[in-house]
Amino acid sequence: MLQCDALTVRRGERAVLDNVSLTVRAGEIVTLIGPNGAGKTTLVKTALRLVKPDQGSVRQRPNLSIGYMPQRLAVDPTLPLTVRRFLALWSKADADTMRATLAEVGATHTFDRAIQTLSGGEAQRVLLARALLRQPDLLVLDEPVQAVDVHGQIELFELIGDIRNRRGCGVLLVSHDLHLVMARTDTVICLNRHVCCHGKPEDVSRHPEYVALFGRHAEALAIYQHSHDHAHADDGCVVPAGLEHTAHADHAASCDHDHGHGHHHHGDHRHG
Repeated sequence: MLQCDALTVRRGERAVLDNVSLTVRAGEIVTLIGPNGAGKTTLVKTALRLVKPDQGSVRQRPNLSIGYMPQRLAVDPTLPLTVRRFLALWSKADADTMRATLAEVGATHTFDRAIQTLSGGEAQRVLLARALLRQPDLLVLDEPVQAVDVHGQIELFELIGDIRNRRGCGVLLVSHDLHLVMARTDTVICLNRHVCCHGKPEDVSRHPEYVALFGRHAEALAIYQHSHDHAHADDGCVVPAGLEHTAHADHAASCDHDHGHGHHHHGDHRHG
């Protein structure tokens, strides 16, 4: 779907990207990781042909449809804008299609709400829905879990994987959440202006340059798997999976219990 060969981007005398190559195939999740200033966003913008490289080339499959999700949603708080109108600014889809796409990302309840009233997790889901309305062959997600708590981050990464499986699209993902993203990606590219290492997550997490960038505990953080048997209702209450949109009264007892005793998680952790 997308191939970048030997990209170099300079800002004056400084190379922001130095001889960087990248390939994304259909149905593949490729994740870019690296410290701040490593050139991750510049690489994404160059791959999208928003930035012209000083050297190298970008090739996209003919008629490639790309859905882009930025890091965060910034809307003037005085602007009267519902989610419905926000999505309509970017797509000619009808209301039923918008609702169906919001349902796919777990955000149907936001349809008629003011965009400024959304929580961090709700806003990210709306941005993801906006990207999906393009019927993308390739999803490009720049730090998709910004301003989302850890449980919301887990759910969003799982959702991205589900979308890939269901739609068969390629995914290019930028993230710094090593402990969550490494177990949910096919190929990892560790970037620090140049490609330090790349490959399967378990191989990258043991690479000397990866360990040098992220510390000796990085391998333990990288291999993290999580699953859970609950969901979160619109008001934040913990409820059984599949009942997240029921009325609060229907699950008040569950809410009181779970807030008192915490979430129930089932997963395995690997420690160095």
